[in-house]
Amino acid sequence: MNTVVIVDYRMGNTGSVKRKLDKLGAQSIISSYPEDIIAATKIILPGIGHFQKAVQNLKEMQLWEVLNHEVLIRKKPVLGICLGMQLMAKHSQEGNLNGLGWFDAEVIRFQVTDKLKHKIPHTGWNQIAFSKDSILNSDIPNLSEFYFVHAYHIKCNNTSDILHETEYEYKFTSAIQKDNIYGVQYHPEKSHEAGEQLLKNFIAL
Repeated sequence: MNTVVIVDYRMGNTGSVKRKLDKLGAQSIISSYPEDIIAATKIILPGIGHFQKAVQNLKEMQLWEVLNHEVLIRKKPVLGICLGMQLMAKHSQEGNLNGLGWFDAEVIRFQVTDKLKHKIPHTGWNQIAFSKDSILNSDIPNLSEFYFVHAYHIKCNNTSDILHETEYEYKFTSAIQKDNIYGVQYHPEKSHEAGEQLLKNFIAL
């Protein structure tokens, strides 16, 4: 059966992702069990909160190596959302820790000069601009708006990994893709029609 596992590593927003997948008619479960990740056909790695705590939880719950094996060896499609995407980087300034290292990238804090106009965390609706073609973009207009809540963002060392960019005083990477690995900084589960379409595109991979 085509099942999506939403990885529960005690870092939030699993329920809202599950409700959106249910609305789309997808077969999905929320789980923290390695065997469910192994059995699933696709993986969603959500997350809200601190990078250091996320790494600690994934390792304590024995999910770190399972994710590496299922994504890198078995090549299962995976979608990281918000903190889930940031965990795919090599390193984060938040907690000064290494991530999964699936992308040659680092997670850095926003450095804005006009802090009245551009408040941190970056919260609310903002446009995404396509940087390359992807199945994830199907039936989503370029410059669609998605919902963001984050104080850190990813900086890719390999520009070919950048899928979407967003302007917030300066341009930053808001989505990444390499092979079977996808990550979005925004929250598609909170982004109405465009977000639903993006999740639908991922489910259909």
